Amino acid sequence: MAWRNVWRNSRRSAVTIAAMTLALVVEVLYAGLVAGMIHGMEDDVTEYDLGDVQVFAEGYLVRPSLYNAVEDHDGWTRALTDEGYQITARLFGGGLAASGESSAGAQFVGVDPVRDAEAMALDDALAEGEWLDASDPTGIVVGRGLSRTLGIELGSEVVVLGQASDGSIANELFTVRGVLLSVAAGMDRSAILMTEGAFRELMLFPEGAHKVVVRRPKDVSLDEAKAAVLAAVGPTDATDVMTWKEISPFLAQWMESVSGLIVIVYLIVYVAVAILILNAMLMAVFERIREFGVLKAIGFGPGHVLSMMVLEGLFQACVAVVAGLALAAPAMWYLSTYGIDVGVLGGLQMAGMTMPAVWHGHYTVEGSSVPVIMLFVIVLGAVIYPALKAAWIRPVEAMQHQ
Repeated sequence: MAWRNVWRNSRRSAVTIAAMTLALVVEVLYAGLVAGMIHGMEDDVTEYDLGDVQVFAEGYLVRPSLYNAVEDHDGWTRALTDEGYQITARLFGGGLAASGESSAGAQFVGVDPVRDAEAMALDDALAEGEWLDASDPTGIVVGRGLSRTLGIELGSEVVVLGQASDGSIANELFTVRGVLLSVAAGMDRSAILMTEGAFRELMLFPEGAHKVVVRRPKDVSLDEAKAAVLAAVGPTDATDVMTWKEISPFLAQWMESVSGLIVIVYLIVYVAVAILILNAMLMAVFERIREFGVLKAIGFGPGHVLSMMVLEGLFQACVAVVAGLALAAPAMWYLSTYGIDVGVLGGLQMAGMTMPAVWHGHYTVEGSSVPVIMLFVIVLGAVIYPALKAAWIRPVEAMQHQ
């Protein structure tokens, strides 16, 4: 009976269902885009720069120094690698980079090209050119922002100048073999990546690493990963172990606040839909007062009438969910596969993170189910008052209603 009642006024029901469908499509697509932005920015932080957990010498994070390094890390890194963790060591030094008449401050980053490519994703984040190769010790990869500042491109020669560990002048001529996409903000502005061997030779830094970056297996939480690293490193006052959220708490808090925006937009859109549903259901009640009176006169109790009205609203929501997901599916596939080219916004830095050139949506069953569940909750809330009004109609008064 409830299903039949839905279509008694097909135009009104169609308008209500269309509103719910449009709201659901908007919310599903919006939630996926925000989730994609959050995932992209988290990847920007973890896959290119910070990793999941870092190990560094005590005090290095507060006052980075070429001389403050982690020693003897091969043993515990091998133990973690056997447990499924991916690990790479990075070396850091500062100095000046120059090409032609342009110069800029730069951060020299020494990496093992093979191990870093296995643990991180910088090798896949090249705008042009090739990743580092141990067979080409004078080849470097530079951040996109730095390349623009210096006016360099593939094949350009770059002179780097700094102070080596023994106090002497460190200088060398390198050739650009790759340019990074706009990834982590710090790397974008100043990074010059070179092979580990080239860095040690340039800075006269024979042993140790400034940061040991750890990537966790997918089924291991961030806290579990930190605990495992602490257990592997062992009790020592010479090193610090921190997750990326502890290293950059502002970034972590900012990303959590962005997630909260989804709920706010849900409520704004669905409150508007709830008002429409409330109005439509109230109109349906006033049009059928005499009918409710007859139903109650022949034995329908308040509970029967209440459940019938609630079912009418939920049936409309079910139709809207089926139609909404069917309409949203092609757009979800397109946004997750091809994304949106953000044009000049690509590379825009927000809270220390960089906006990717292509904004991809991230759609999961869990993420898409939230707007669906909220739609049913809103519909149920909007239909309760009209349903209660219909349930408590007096039969004699209802049958006399004009």
